[in-house]
Amino acid sequence: MLIWNAFLISFSALLPLINPLGSSLVFLGLVGEVPSGVYRSLARKIAVNNIVFLAVIELLGSAILNFFGISLPIVQVAGGIVIASIGWSVLNEQDSEASARNKREEIQLDQSTSLRNLEQKAFYPFTFPVTSGPGTLVTVLTLSARFSGSPISQNVLGHIGLLVAVLVLSAAVYVCYAYAPRITQTISPTTAHGILRVVAFITICIGVQITWNGLSYLISTISKH
Repeated sequence: MLIWNAFLISFSALLPLINPLGSSLVFLGLVGEVPSGVYRSLARKIAVNNIVFLAVIELLGSAILNFFGISLPIVQVAGGIVIASIGWSVLNEQDSEASARNKREEIQLDQSTSLRNLEQKAFYPFTFPVTSGPGTLVTVLTLSARFSGSPISQNVLGHIGLLVAVLVLSAAVYVCYAYAPRITQTISPTTAHGILRVVAFITICIGVQITWNGLSYLISTISKH
């Protein structure tokens, strides 16, 4: 049950950020006209990179916080605000392709890019920041810190739930990237964005809840003094 709850929280928070369908539009625009086998090969490498990348952030999250002397409640307050603000921006996007267009403007590839160069770009920019950008890293760090503040049994189960969410989303990234040309012709960006708006509202609620958890602890410490 704890793993399931952690999975749902993590999946709901990360889905609007990783956004496999929206990112596949960016991926398609950057890669361009290449054989379908190239799409599948790139998609596989990107999915594996994404799992390893986010798993490292999750496992080293507590060490990073300790190194900089940042307490868990502070991370919860700041991270919760960031998560809520990201959800708010997705919820209020009027252009169904705004997210994809913004990412595409951030990353521009030479149209003459060779297939070998595409393989070399599997991590940057295809994994970071096209698939998992700074917002995703902040969210993973915040969720990791939240689960780390629980008792040891809940701590382990929470991290497992987060890792499962990363695995599921990375699998979705593989499917969407590998079959990007076909998917973008089948599912309209408007439909995909409509689903994301519902998830974005849930993301806002998650961000507010995480922020409140941190504020509650900070307020309690003040009242004790």
